[in-house]
Amino acid sequence: MVSFLPRPIEMLVSTLLIALYAAPSPLLAQSHVASPAEIQKQVMAAGQTRQHQEDTVKQFMSSPEAAKAIKAAGMDPERIKAAVSSLNDQELTQIASRAEKAQADFAAGTIGEHDLLLILVAIAVLILIIVAVR
Repeated sequence: MVSFLPRPIEMLVSTLLIALYAAPSPLLAQSHVASPAEIQKQVMAAGQTRQHQEDTVKQFMSSPEAAKAIKAAGMDPERIKAAVSSLNDQELTQIASRAEKAQADFAAGTIGEHDLLLILVAIAVLILIIVAVR
């Protein structure tokens, strides 16, 4: 056989190929970036975050004044509460943050009850629009 490589390089390449072929596959396999336990922990945290956000929005919509304002706007409060569960994570995060901000502003006296009810109706309309578009 005619070779274009010097004999020592042929021997080195042959040895390397044999070593790679004979090496156990776990040594060559890449390790996982995250363990199954870490992934499960992240999934649980995401689920808890989503549940907290749903509870925040539903609580914001649950006061008697809120139900009265929603009914006055011609909407069904129970339908809105049910629609909250069908929002995707991004939509739910945005609406929950708006609800929390409105509650905090109301508690701080920055906005009045009338403004809070307008915000509440606006959020309810937003929820219904998002659900209707799907």
